[in-house]
Amino acid sequence: MRVLHAVVSSENRDTAREALEERDYSLIVIPLDDTDGVLLEVPLPSNAIGDAFDALEEEGIELEEYTVVTSGEAAMTPTSETLEQRYAGSYDPLTGVELRSKARDLSRDRGSYAALMILSALIATAGLLINSPAIVVGSMVIAPIVGPALTAGVGTVTGDRGMIGDSLWMQLYGLGLAIAASALLAASFRFGGFVAPTLDLPALDLFGVRLAPNALSLVVGAAAGTAAGIGLTTKGPTSIIGVMISAALIPTAAASGIAVAWLEPNLAIGTAVLLVATLVVVNLAVLTVLVVLGYHRRERPSTGGETDWSWATVGAILAVCLVLTLIVGVATAQQTITDREVAQATDDAINDPAHDNLTVISIQTQYADMSPFTGPREVTVTVSETGDAAPDELATDIATEIEERTDESVAVRVHPQEYEYSSAGDATASEFEAAGSSSRSSLDTGFVPVTPR
Repeated sequence: MRVLHAVVSSENRDTAREALEERDYSLIVIPLDDTDGVLLEVPLPSNAIGDAFDALEEEGIELEEYTVVTSGEAAMTPTSETLEQRYAGSYDPLTGVELRSKARDLSRDRGSYAALMILSALIATAGLLINSPAIVVGSMVIAPIVGPALTAGVGTVTGDRGMIGDSLWMQLYGLGLAIAASALLAASFRFGGFVAPTLDLPALDLFGVRLAPNALSLVVGAAAGTAAGIGLTTKGPTSIIGVMISAALIPTAAASGIAVAWLEPNLAIGTAVLLVATLVVVNLAVLTVLVVLGYHRRERPSTGGETDWSWATVGAILAVCLVLTLIVGVATAQQTITDREVAQATDDAINDPAHDNLTVISIQTQYADMSPFTGPREVTVTVSETGDAAPDELATDIATEIEERTDESVAVRVHPQEYEYSSAGDATASEFEAAGSSSRSSLDTGFVPVTPR
C-alpha cells in the first residue's frame, strides 16, 4: 500500500481530481494556506503508483514541485477493494523516482560500508582457509556490496552522473579493501604458524573453484545481477538478492587476498580476473534488466542540483572499467574455451576401458596468468576409485588428450579418493557388483570414503 501526496495549483485542482477519479482512485483535497495550491492525498495499491503519475502527467500537471510517495499499512475507501483486485498479482515496475530512491536507500555511508566489507572479507578468508562453507556463507550475509552493484545501472538509465561515479568508486575501493584485509589476515595466519606455509591452496575445495573465470562462474554472476535488477524494480526487499551478489564476489576477493599472502602470483591473477569478470557481468546484467524494462526511455527525474562528480571524472572511471572489461573479456573467453577442452579431454581419457573403476569428481584448471595467449599451467583432476588402485598412466593419458586438443603442454595431477562398499543392510559387495554399471549412480550413495591418497 502506498499513499501519494501531490501539490497542485488551485486552477488544476478539478482537472487533477477528475483524472484520478476516472481511474477509481479515492482522494481528499487539502487546501494549503501559505500557497496558492492544494494537497492531494491518494491511497493506492503499490502497483498503481505508475498509473497515478501517468493520469496526472497526461493532464499536464507538473509533479516535480512537491510529490511524495509514502508507505501505508491499509486503506478503507469506497474503491479500495476494487483497486486491490485490479492490481493484485500484476507486475508494474517502480517509477523512475521510486527506483532512484530505493537504489539510494541500498547505499551505506562510506565508513560503515568500508568496515563491513573488511569484516566480511576477514570472515570469508577464515572460511576458505579452514574449508568451511558455513563460515563463507556468513561472510556473504553481512557484505554490503549490493548497493553499489545496483546503483551504477540506475544512475546510467536516469542520467545521474553522481550515482554512477559513487557506485563505480565504491565497488572498486570496497573490493580492494576486501582483498587487502584478506591478504593481511592470511599472512598473519601463515607467518604466525596457525596455517602450514606449504598448504596447497588449489587443493582446498572452496578455493579451488575460484582459480580462474569459467562458464559456470559467469552464469552465477549473470543470474545474480539479473535477479538483483528485477528485485530492484519491484516493491519487495533485495536483502536476499544481496547475499547472492556477495556470494559471487566476496569469497573470490578473499581468495585473491589469500593468494597474495601465499606469494602465489599466478593464483592471485587468476582469482582477480575471476573477480573482475564477475563484477562486470553483474553490472551489465543489472543494466540490461533496467534497459529492457524501458527505464532509459522514461522521463529522467531531476537529480536535485549539481553533483560531486564531473562528467570528465565519470568518463575516466568508465574508461578504466572499459579497458579492464576488454582485457578480462578476452582472457575469460579464451579460458572458458580451454576449460571446455580440458573437460572433454578428461572425459575421453577416463572412458578408456583401463579406467573403468574411476569416476571424475571435479576438474580444476590453474592458469599461468590472465593473458589470452598463455594456456593453463596445471590441471587437477579428482577421481573416485573402487576396486583396484588408479592406474599410474591416467595423468599421462589426460595430459596427452589435453595437448592434442589445445596444443598446450600442461602438468596434470590426479587426486584419487578410495572408496569401499558399505555393509548397510544385508547387501554384500558381490550383490553391488552384480547390479552393474547401469545402477552405479544409485549405489554411489552407499560408498564410504576411506582416505584420499
